[in-house]
Amino acid sequence: MLLASAYFSNLSETFEKCFIKDDRYLLLLNGIGVTIKVSILAAIMGLLIGFLIALCNLSKKKALNVIGKVYTDIIRGTPSVTQLMIIYFVVFKTVDWPKWIIAAIAFSINSGAYVSEIIRAGILSIDKGQTEAGRSLGLSKAQTMMSIIVPQAVKNIFPAMCNEFITLIKETAIVGYVGLVDIQKAGDFIKSATYEAFMPLIATAIIYFVLIKLLTLALGRVEKRLRKSDSR
Repeated sequence: MLLASAYFSNLSETFEKCFIKDDRYLLLLNGIGVTIKVSILAAIMGLLIGFLIALCNLSKKKALNVIGKVYTDIIRGTPSVTQLMIIYFVVFKTVDWPKWIIAAIAFSINSGAYVSEIIRAGILSIDKGQTEAGRSLGLSKAQTMMSIIVPQAVKNIFPAMCNEFITLIKETAIVGYVGLVDIQKAGDFIKSATYEAFMPLIATAIIYFVLIKLLTLALGRVEKRLRKSDSR
């Protein structure tokens, strides 16, 4: 009992030292905001980039096809942290934009390459007869793609897109390399200030887990609704 009491007493003191003293919990709260902002903006832009690159990869025009494949090969073949630093310290070196927006752009460029392959696979999974049916109704290629093919492809690629968004959230943990204080960096600051590693790292892991779990539940509900529309 004495050992247990001493253990919990020490744990309580460590908790207070890491999070209560000097309002260090605010670092984590602000870090959550940064992570969410970067992730959402990167996901939206990455989806747009991925869709355009997917169309390039599916295009019969050689120039567009080459652009799409070169982009995909370069992004998938280089580390995301290297891409982040190139975008921040080289491409946007002289641009006076908020750090989190530049970071989101870097992650969207990275995510776009993976999203493009997901979308491309989803479009190719739709039977060619659907395209022929659309053209026979007098629709143009673009109209057929947007009105018939894409809506069906969305249901097929939704689970993979959810996984990509979850991966994107975890990848944002490297934004500390460009001076942004996200969840991971906030935990590092607390660890450096208190010389305590266990509590800040566990808190960081729990926050990421909760964020991703909530996102998974929300996306799961959306997927169920999409599947319900299939059975009608």
